[in-house]
Amino acid sequence: EQIKTIIPVLKDEATAREIKRIRYLLQRSGIKRVKRLEDFDWKFNPGLPRNEIMALSQSSWGTDVKNAVLIGPSGVGKSHLASALCYQAIQKGIPTAFITCFDLVSRLKRSTGKHAMLQYYSTVKLLCLDELGYVFPNHEQANDIFQIISKRSELASTIVTTNLIPSQWGKIFEASTATAILDRLNLNGRFITCEGRSYRSKK
Repeated sequence: EQIKTIIPVLKDEATAREIKRIRYLLQRSGIKRVKRLEDFDWKFNPGLPRNEIMALSQSSWGTDVKNAVLIGPSGVGKSHLASALCYQAIQKGIPTAFITCFDLVSRLKRSTGKHAMLQYYSTVKLLCLDELGYVFPNHEQANDIFQIISKRSELASTIVTTNLIPSQWGKIFEASTATAILDRLNLNGRFITCEGRSYRSKK
């Protein structure tokens, strides 16, 4: 009888611990507003690669190293989809970081503990680097981004959203750095083109 009453209590404790952990991971992730795949309006842009995104949503980011680069013009929903994938990973208990390229460059510039910051972004289980292509890093900053992606390439998963097709990455990085970054992301990776109208024009 005593065991029967203990088991539900243990289950409740385990559930409470899991909720607390997910809340902690969400707070630490950098996601400012939760976006969910269930809330995404696929009908507005029926040409978006829904099947590919949903296949990614089934990924076990924590154990399988996968990279995804979402490419498309501003406003088609790349950041919403990437943030939703990150939120799903957090729900599975996977440590995740979501940050715009602008914020990453700014943080590294201001940081007094740059090595620790580079180490964190290089090793967190899932990193989303949002809006690559809207900021022009200097040589040192570009090298930092390369180091992060390079260290992650066979150890952890990375999602990138960008308005630039791969052949245009030379606009923000030196040609050799652009090639090296693309090579690393191509490893266990897929480049997904997102085309359509801007959701911002809908509002």
